[in-house]
Amino acid sequence: MEGQAYTERVLAEILPELQPDLVIANAENAVHGRGLNRRAAERLYEGGVEIITLGNHAWDQRELMEVIEEDTRIVRPLNYPGRPPGRGWTVCKVGQRPVMVVNVMGRTFLSQLDCPFQAVDDLLSVHRDIRHVIVDFHAEVTSEKIAMGWHLDGRVSAVLGTHTHVPTADERVLPKGTGYITDVGMVGPRDGVLGMEREAVLRRMRTQLPTRFTVAPGPCQFHAVLLDLSDETGRALSVSRIARYEQD
Repeated sequence: MEGQAYTERVLAEILPELQPDLVIANAENAVHGRGLNRRAAERLYEGGVEIITLGNHAWDQRELMEVIEEDTRIVRPLNYPGRPPGRGWTVCKVGQRPVMVVNVMGRTFLSQLDCPFQAVDDLLSVHRDIRHVIVDFHAEVTSEKIAMGWHLDGRVSAVLGTHTHVPTADERVLPKGTGYITDVGMVGPRDGVLGMEREAVLRRMRTQLPTRFTVAPGPCQFHAVLLDLSDETGRALSVSRIARYEQD
């Protein structure tokens, strides 16, 4: 089953049970592992996703250049230099409370973007009145993600790492009340290499020759986290992992 179909199936099962106030998905790999387009976004919305974040594959689908300008539910990395299409943050209402969702990208082994730490600092300095702030930090190395967690502890509701596809077991509430996990994990094929067909990946690693990657076949996995935030302060009360696995 392909990843989006499995997302729809799992959300249909868990949303009635958990009844979350807000559903956020990083969907930068939604189109066969490379970017996001209008159709993929609409499928996610229909399945229950309300806010979509992106990452280093943000511009793989050229169609997104237009979609992201008109759809405020899609958030690309905040720290792109200049004035790229779209926005690096959005605010939605949960009940009567504003919730800010921020997408920012790391630089170590990944990008040449502006400083992610300064970008978030600048944003928070302008929006001091919003207590509920969720940051998707799309970064390669664990040290940069952990550093961002400590940097923002007590100033945002949660720092959730994405990009490396493998869920980490370090979910916690930091001392000043920020929920944290180094990587949420992925939705997609379980038996490939980060979702890609494993023989092609092995061929690239063994020969160092150019190899075309395709999405792996087989059963899927679904990873997510559930945040419980204080209505009054916006601080995290708990962070818990969610994992589902499709049977062979």
